[in-house]
Amino acid sequence: MALKKKFFSVDLPFLNVSVSILAYSQQELVGKIIKYDLTRILRGKNIEATLVIKKENEKLTAEFKSLHLLQSYLAEAVGKGVSYVEDSFSCKSKDASLRIKPFMLTRKKVHRRIKKALRVKARELVEEFAAQHNSSEIFDAIIKARLQKELSSKLKKIYPLSLCEIRVIKKE
Repeated sequence: MALKKKFFSVDLPFLNVSVSILAYSQQELVGKIIKYDLTRILRGKNIEATLVIKKENEKLTAEFKSLHLLQSYLAEAVGKGVSYVEDSFSCKSKDASLRIKPFMLTRKKVHRRIKKALRVKARELVEEFAAQHNSSEIFDAIIKARLQKELSSKLKKIYPLSLCEIRVIKKE
């Protein structure tokens, strides 16, 4: 007798959403990676989440593995006469090691030393924030744009930014 696939409900507790995934058994889904588009939830900001399915108390839940901003969103934001500043670094949160890639757009073209000052200050602020929180709180702060607002307000003292985003964050 052939096994029949059926739908299993997977909870995404950080979004208060439940998704249905087709599989033979619940055990088969544990450890699977799913991609979830957060564009509609975040009103047009193209973010894609990569999630890992875990089993807790006979219920399937998903936790973040990574978030990344889609290239089309960034390409639309970058225009003529502006400079962009990118960085990539690892930092430790309370419970995991994270790879974080911030992305900043200035309002006008700027010199290399201003870009470096923005990059260094952004790294310092993000590492400080990460050291005080666990990984799920950091992912939540990025989805709700709390971290980006805090970064933008502190970095505008160096040079005014038109956009300040976390392009990629992933657990290592």
